Amino acid sequence: MKRLLLALFIVVALIGFSMKAAFLYIGPVGDHGWTYAHDLGRRYLEEHVAGVETTYVESVPEGMEAYQTIESLVKQGYKVIFATSFGYMDAVAKAAKAYPNVYFFHCSGYKYNNTNFTAYFGRIYQPSFLAGIMAGMMTKTNKIGYVEPIPIPEVVRITNAFALGVKMVNPQAKIYVVWTHSWFDPATEKEAAEALFDLGVDILAQQTDSSAPVQAAEENGTYSVGYNSDMSAFGPDFYLGAPVWNWGVYYAKVVKEIMDGTYKAGFYWGGMDDGVVDIQMTDKVPDNVRSMVNAFATLMKEGRFDPFKTPIMKIYDQDGNLKAEPGKGLSDKELLSMMWFVDNVVGNIPKGSE
Repeated sequence: MKRLLLALFIVVALIGFSMKAAFLYIGPVGDHGWTYAHDLGRRYLEEHVAGVETTYVESVPEGMEAYQTIESLVKQGYKVIFATSFGYMDAVAKAAKAYPNVYFFHCSGYKYNNTNFTAYFGRIYQPSFLAGIMAGMMTKTNKIGYVEPIPIPEVVRITNAFALGVKMVNPQAKIYVVWTHSWFDPATEKEAAEALFDLGVDILAQQTDSSAPVQAAEENGTYSVGYNSDMSAFGPDFYLGAPVWNWGVYYAKVVKEIMDGTYKAGFYWGGMDDGVVDIQMTDKVPDNVRSMVNAFATLMKEGRFDPFKTPIMKIYDQDGNLKAEPGKGLSDKELLSMMWFVDNVVGNIPKGSE
């Protein structure tokens, strides 16, 4: 018996502790944007953490309908669930109560507990500020277009950071926004881009999930700034770069912690200093612009600068109200509830948004 137990111990030690992790995606893996970036993170997790098995379910509807998908994955033995869109929050909160021995992670939301339910996100607004520097320095018409998805604080905050980057280097430039009211709708995203071209914008940015705005800009001969991941394949001549996600850094970290027993649930909001977000630039970006962007990127990675928490200029909303100034930045609580645009944004946040 002792020999049998010893043999079993050796086998377990050689194989390692196995863990099954599942991912819920709002769109298709082939969106080349938000979902694609998360799937790169899933693959990074498998490659960098031994003993981890993963799966994913794509195009899962938001709302409580997602609960059935989550419950099915739990019953299949998945002990770690990553729900990667804001609208999954209530379904995940319910599942966390129903299955206390499963670890749940919800991306971009604000609900969590201290046992098995974590809310996680990255300060993508930091590289969005850097993208704004690119756009502000390169625009000739001082009109920059921005394709918006869903009007929630996350989206407003990221837009404002982009606008502040523009304003820092070009106070005359304005950002014109058009809403699609969807995370992933390539046809509507293209229509929004075309509406912005009609306004005379010469740089197009986005926060929607597909590559449609980048493709539309390429067809129109307009510089573009993507979002989520490298979209250069869709804009070989006019794509400048993008704020990008490195989700694998976070996924590998927390799954390792679960496996070694050191994980603690709660709220995570990492930035460029953690490596979970970064700025991508192509060779279409001039050297002087690249130098400016890299200088501020270095400050962010060293934890010495943040466009909202350590602002270097006064921040006003569209009504002229002073919201922050050097030496008195915004708190995380204020950032997480932000539902106002800065003063160089042209366009409104739809009424009834929360």
